[in-house]
Amino acid sequence: MPARVSEALVLRTYPLKEADLVVSFLTRDQGMLRGVAKRARRPKNPFGAGLERLSHVRMAYFQRETRELVNLDSCELIRSQFGLVSDYWAGVALDYFAEVSEQLLPAAEPNERFFRLLLAVLDDLQPTSKVWRAVTYFSLWALRLSGWMPEMGSAPKLSSESRAIALEMLRTPVAQLSKTDWDQGTAADLRRYLVRQIESHIERRLVTAPLFEQVSS
Repeated sequence: MPARVSEALVLRTYPLKEADLVVSFLTRDQGMLRGVAKRARRPKNPFGAGLERLSHVRMAYFQRETRELVNLDSCELIRSQFGLVSDYWAGVALDYFAEVSEQLLPAAEPNERFFRLLLAVLDDLQPTSKVWRAVTYFSLWALRLSGWMPEMGSAPKLSSESRAIALEMLRTPVAQLSKTDWDQGTAADLRRYLVRQIESHIERRLVTAPLFEQVSS
């Protein structure tokens, strides 16, 4: 029997040897972990579609204190994001959520609020016209939950509209935000400002963020 079963969101996977994968995943109770999924790249494997990007799963794994990587045993799929992959904007948003989460979160430090943030924005992505709202909300709260919340009043390039949107997002769950006509241009300066803040703390350029600039409204 596996030593632990955790509710988790899969962030990234990386090839290892011929048939294995290294999986980065965020658990509700143990924080972000990385583990080896043996034979996961073979047609018949115990993981199925559970290791797809941002799949919501129950992950079974063995964890030893002396090893950085856990050994993944299997996963039970709770919810996949398969319904979003045909939408380009939503697909880029999924990559962005995964990349930012993996870069901001320290290993093995429980952060249930960040876990719930990801679940909330994934729910909000289902009507794909809300992509930009979910991306902005996630960026703002990812910084806040990481302890690097910027002072909106000291950002001279932000418009009054963006400041108002930021304040509303800090006070209101994403599903209950006012019905703004969200598109690529809505609060674009706020999004760019938040991305710069994230990059200043992780000390690298995000791969996914520039893709948003390439999407025409």
